Amino acid sequence: MGITVQDNRDRQRFEIEVDGQLAGFADYRRTGGRITFPHTEIRPAYGGRGLGTTLARAALDAVLDDGLAVEPLCWFVRDVIAAHPDEYLGLVAPQDRQIFGLPAELPTSTVC
Repeated sequence: MGITVQDNRDRQRFEIEVDGQLAGFADYRRTGGRITFPHTEIRPAYGGRGLGTTLARAALDAVLDDGLAVEPLCWFVRDVIAAHPDEYLGLVAPQDRQIFGLPAELPTSTVC
């Protein structure tokens, strides 16, 4: 199964394809140094394969490369950030984290 994720800037969305077929997308809006993700969708025929997570992580990785701040209005993108705070929490401005139900800081681990 060939999976690719591409930034379709003309349509303002990241798209995930499986074997050349559009399986889903994550809409975005860029404003200055900020990107807002309002909606992510995986087509029903492709559900249950982890493609939503693959799509969201690829989009967030691209944002990391571009140095943009993230507004995760989409609950799914927010949940991916929450599940991988070491990688993505820094993308959300500290003053915005509470708004999106994210921790103010990275969780600390203890070593015994």
